[in-house]
Amino acid sequence: MNLSDPQWYQNRDLSWLQFNQRVLEEALDRTNPLLERLKFLAIVFSNLDEFFMIRVAGIKEQIEVGFHGADPAGMTPVQQMERIAQEAHRMTKVGYSCFQRSILPALRKEGCVISDIAEVPEKAVQFLDRTYEETVFPVLTPMAVDPSRPFPNLQNRSLNLIVSLKEESKSMRYAVVPVPSVLPRLISVPNNTCKQWVFLEQIIIRNIHKLFPGYEILRCDPFRITRNADLDIDEEEADDLLAEIQRSLKRRHWGFPVRLEVRNGISQSALSFLCQSCPLEEEDIYPVNGPLDLATFLKSPIKKGFESLFYPSALPQSSPRFRDYDSAFEAIRKQDILLHHPFESFQHVIDLLREASEDPNVLAIKQTLYRVGGDSPIIRALIRAAENGKQVTALVELKARFDEENNILWARRLEDAGCHVVYGLMGLKTHCKTLLVIRREEDGIRRYVHMSTGNYNDTTAALYTDMGYLTTREPFGYDASSLFNVLTGYAQPPAWKTIAFSPINLRQSFIEWIQQEIRYAERSMEARIIAKMNSLVDPEMIRALYQASIAGVEIDLIVRGICCLKPGIPGLSERIRVRSVVGRYLEHTRVFSFHNGGDTRVLLSSADWMPRNLDRRVEILFPIEEQSLKERVGAILDLYMRDTIKAREMQSDGTYTRVDRRGKPRVNAQMELYQWAVQSAQPKKTQDTRLFKVYSRPDELDEDDFE
Repeated sequence: MNLSDPQWYQNRDLSWLQFNQRVLEEALDRTNPLLERLKFLAIVFSNLDEFFMIRVAGIKEQIEVGFHGADPAGMTPVQQMERIAQEAHRMTKVGYSCFQRSILPALRKEGCVISDIAEVPEKAVQFLDRTYEETVFPVLTPMAVDPSRPFPNLQNRSLNLIVSLKEESKSMRYAVVPVPSVLPRLISVPNNTCKQWVFLEQIIIRNIHKLFPGYEILRCDPFRITRNADLDIDEEEADDLLAEIQRSLKRRHWGFPVRLEVRNGISQSALSFLCQSCPLEEEDIYPVNGPLDLATFLKSPIKKGFESLFYPSALPQSSPRFRDYDSAFEAIRKQDILLHHPFESFQHVIDLLREASEDPNVLAIKQTLYRVGGDSPIIRALIRAAENGKQVTALVELKARFDEENNILWARRLEDAGCHVVYGLMGLKTHCKTLLVIRREEDGIRRYVHMSTGNYNDTTAALYTDMGYLTTREPFGYDASSLFNVLTGYAQPPAWKTIAFSPINLRQSFIEWIQQEIRYAERSMEARIIAKMNSLVDPEMIRALYQASIAGVEIDLIVRGICCLKPGIPGLSERIRVRSVVGRYLEHTRVFSFHNGGDTRVLLSSADWMPRNLDRRVEILFPIEEQSLKERVGAILDLYMRDTIKAREMQSDGTYTRVDRRGKPRVNAQMELYQWAVQSAQPKKTQDTRLFKVYSRPDELDEDDFE
């Protein structure tokens, strides 16, 4: 059997669109709290924005240069673009139908009205007119378009108005008015009977005649352009990587257009004018039935008074392994610690760094930083450590997509504080997440190591599922030190004691462990692989899994997003099962379990099974060695495989269906993981005797309490 036959593979971009469809299903799900449904819908359209800016832009570039090669699924760029357009148009239509027909009416019943300005009471309209005069008008910039003034180069994802106007008997003219992004998109309306909001552009449209005195306003229509936003950086030619990235960031706002969104009902003449000014194919035009850019609801002001329409609070819990210790160093020295975020608190990692920054016995701190976030307590702790005379080394990845500007800011602040800041290896993104603290103790120098599947970002640690591992085991300390020597100096990669390292031996390690399971299966021994990741794209890894299935290895894959493998095909992948869990938290943990003849090998990683992770990034894979922690990870994986509420199973044709619940208990993995954390955080005398209590009956836990 030809394991590279295109019929055995899914196109990665169509698979990603299927993932976004699963997010859309959460917006459609009436069992979710109403404003959480709106947030899911905002995520769908935010995801589409990035998809068009990066993936669609890349495919369009391939078409432009005449590339006709096929991907592993056998699709050429033109074929991919046709299918992507079909799915994206369908998804956009369904998303707006959900917004207009389901979410808005349901919000109205709750006393939360997002309306057209025509529904605003007269007195409130006067308030909005004053708002326009006092706040909006001063920041508006009308831009005429005529032979002497060409169509403006509008910023990526900016919201704009195309104004059709006429002066007496002269021909129709056009002007563009950018909707100011510096002002709130949703404007609160004074209303004694409900909470009401209108969109900023409607206030501008109502008063648009004031911008063009002497002209008759024929129409005013909103539109939005999405542009190519992938950075093109030649690292080998760049004398200063930071400066080159800064220059590239400026170009990101002005990349070539890839999508035009317009409001349904736009005049044909205005649409034709926009299409001439922003050359796009018909498939690139997205008419929508509602306000443009629903991603704006990711930062919605609709909160106060509507708390019941969100998920109830689920505060991260303290890890019991820190309970009896006043010092993080003492707790980690006594035992290895596994943290499972967001169910367990990321504050433990912050506390470790803060303690290290003040401890006179700490000599040095080394850390990789990929996506840090705003007002970061991690950065503040590193700065404090440097101010206290400790040697602080921070590897800041400047090429973290869409976080470049933020990372440049933090890099400069760290440098100003006296930290040693490096930007990683040429041609490779440093995506691994590692913290090393070197401390002088009575019995000599001890290294405290934290390795993680997720970023050192306190904001995303409350929203993404990730695992972090804390240890003082000497082999881990050796590998962590060697890793930083490779990243900051000219050291050659050593013979690693515990970790596998991309791009050196990570791929080969995975292949060898899969082949080992094949050998067990060929000897009629139990052979099993469980892998949890965000994306499965790499053809070599897929072929290895197909070979394992054919040999008799049982394989369970928990893949949140893209999966190019097709399970359940007789004679090829009949022993492979694929499921995706989409719920309250974004699944981000990468966990790999190999049965290994009964001595289960459990590993965590920063890497997905994608070519970029295995070949073009600095990634690490590290083992969990303490038996109780291995069993805990195994229980977590088992729980995900028993989820019947938020899990979807992939079919052999690449489509997904919800898990058949008939005869099965109702299990929401994320909800139960939080309950495990709550139970474990309780004082010992009230703690359940079972380490992991499984809540499976509906009356044991109110499903509406958590996602």
